[in-house]
Amino acid sequence: MGHAHAAHSSHIPGMAFAVLLAIATCFSPAARAAPEEIQVYLDDMSAPGQFGVDVHNNYVFSGASRPGYAGEQPPFHVYRLTPEFYYGLTDTLELGLYVLTTRAPGADPKLDGGKLRLKYIAPHDKDRGFFWGANLEVGRTSLRVSPRPWNAELKGIFGYRTGPWTLAVNPNLDWSLSSRGGPVTLDVDAKVAYAINGKTQLGFETYNDLGRLARPDALRYNSKTLFAVIDHEFDRFDLNAGIGRGITRDADRWVLKFIVGTHF
Repeated sequence: MGHAHAAHSSHIPGMAFAVLLAIATCFSPAARAAPEEIQVYLDDMSAPGQFGVDVHNNYVFSGASRPGYAGEQPPFHVYRLTPEFYYGLTDTLELGLYVLTTRAPGADPKLDGGKLRLKYIAPHDKDRGFFWGANLEVGRTSLRVSPRPWNAELKGIFGYRTGPWTLAVNPNLDWSLSSRGGPVTLDVDAKVAYAINGKTQLGFETYNDLGRLARPDALRYNSKTLFAVIDHEFDRFDLNAGIGRGITRDADRWVLKFIVGTHF
C-alpha cells in the first residue's frame, strides 16, 4: 500500500466503493485463506528516519469451511488484522515488521506470528516512467495460517507510470526455512490504477498463486482472486480498500480488504 506521503500510491474516499462492488460482481465464482496482507507493492518509501504504520485488514465473507491441511484454520468468516510498522533507513531502504493476528467465528483473537521485511526501491522519477525494487520477508507463523512455520518471501517490484495510469507487477517467490518444508512456490500479483484526481485512484488488483516454481500448475488450479479497489490520500493518512472475487475453485469466493496507513 502507498504511504501517506506518496502521491501516486494506493489511496480512497467514500463514494466509489459501491461502484467498485458492483463491478466486482461481474466476475466469475469461486477456497485458500486470505493472506495477512493483500496488496501490490509500489515504489512508496518512508523518508530516512521516519516511522510509519499500515494496518492491514481482511475478512472472508465466503470461503472454505473445512481446513485445507491438518491444523489449518478454515478461512470462512475469518478476520485478519495485521499491523505493519516500518522505518526509513535510507532513501532506498526501508525496514518493516508485520504482527499477524486472526479471529475466527466464536473464538478469541489469536496471535499468529511475525515477519521482518527489508524493502529496496531504486532511485527513479516518482511521477513518470519505470520503477523497480525488491522486498525480502522472513518470519515465523502459526500452523493455523501456514503449513510452513519458518518461511521467507522475495518479492519483485516493477512498475510504470504514464499520465494518470499506474501499472505494477510483483512476482513473488515463497519458500520454507524449515527442514523438508516443500518446494519454492511462485505467485504473481498485479495492479492497474487510474487517477481521477491528485488524491484518488480507481483500479483493479489481481493475486495469482501459480504453484511450484519448477513446474507451475495449470491456470485453473490454486488461488486466483480479482479485486476492484479504490485508493485515496487524506491529510494525515491514506486508505486502500477493495472487494475481491475468487475466480478459481481454490480461492476464497468473496474477500473484503482495507489498509489504513500513516506516519508519525
